[in-house]
Amino acid sequence: MTRVLLPISFSLFIISILYLSITTPITPHEAKIFYTYDNILSKIMHLGNLLIGGIFGSRLLFVIVAIVTVIIFYLVQLQYFLNKNDAALSTILFMLLPGVLTASTLVNIAILVLPIVLLFTLFHYKNIFWPLPVLMGLLFYIHEASIIFFIAVTIFSFVKKDLKLGTVSILFLTLFIYASSGIEIHGRPNGYFVDIFGLYATIFSPLVFLYFFYSMYRIFIKEEKNLIWYIAFTALIVSLLLSLRQKIVITDFAPYMLIAIGLMLSTFNRSMRIRLIEHRVHYKFMFIVLLISLLFSSVMIVFHKQVYYSWNIKDKHFAKKIYIPYEKAQSLKKSGINCYDTDNLREHYQLKFYKLEYCNKID
Repeated sequence: MTRVLLPISFSLFIISILYLSITTPITPHEAKIFYTYDNILSKIMHLGNLLIGGIFGSRLLFVIVAIVTVIIFYLVQLQYFLNKNDAALSTILFMLLPGVLTASTLVNIAILVLPIVLLFTLFHYKNIFWPLPVLMGLLFYIHEASIIFFIAVTIFSFVKKDLKLGTVSILFLTLFIYASSGIEIHGRPNGYFVDIFGLYATIFSPLVFLYFFYSMYRIFIKEEKNLIWYIAFTALIVSLLLSLRQKIVITDFAPYMLIAIGLMLSTFNRSMRIRLIEHRVHYKFMFIVLLISLLFSSVMIVFHKQVYYSWNIKDKHFAKKIYIPYEKAQSLKKSGINCYDTDNLREHYQLKFYKLEYCNKID
């Protein structure tokens, strides 16, 4: 039954991210990347804009990568689960994660990191070594926070006594130190520790993140640890430690944690299936509650535009920084005005994307 639902869910996922990428105005972060960055994100945006133009063109290549990512995720789950229904269910849950939906729609580094990490785990499961250094090199090139990944792989290699993989991962760690690359560590102890839980609740949905946290802990205490667990757990611990003194960038850590949805399902299955059928009711009820929570979070993302315009909560809605410049640009253009002066640099980049420059040049 679950395998029948997978192609339906995949089709709905593609429709959803296409709809979001077409209808969601450019975000402040995307506009800044487009006009001020010279990294791989900016280059891909400009290439898409050159091919098609407009906001959808700027996001098109990222949407394609997102679709491929889901396929790779399913292939990884087929290696991890003996039961194909479990692999299908894990993939459906992955597609429903709010963090996956937003990463698949808006321009960000996470959707480029995800398929690389998933391919790495896929080849590792299949015991094919030669692509692993290539994927590590690619990750090193595109993601400044990939030191998290290399730390996790180094620890995993040491525990599993994998000399070849450990040697390569240590090499990349050395390159990070030599290049002074990685996550910037700064600040003094502050109250960001609580904030990070809010961020993770947003990308997983609140109840799913609680179970993710529990699963990581349970595996740490009593279950077998695989490569995906080492990657996700390392990202979680490093982010929590850093949040004690600084505000973290969620895209530095999220892609390494989103891949662990299969571990959560596996932990849940082990807890439920060792019990008699009549004693599984509570577990099934908990799963339904988690699924409803996940569906609600995903639906709110897909239909955020309708919520923004219908519920009269514009001042409190997370999307106001996206829609206010868009509405302003549409209003100005209808009035025949093709310029606008603003002290907000991020808003200026958004308006510039809609062909509205400064009226008076600013030095």
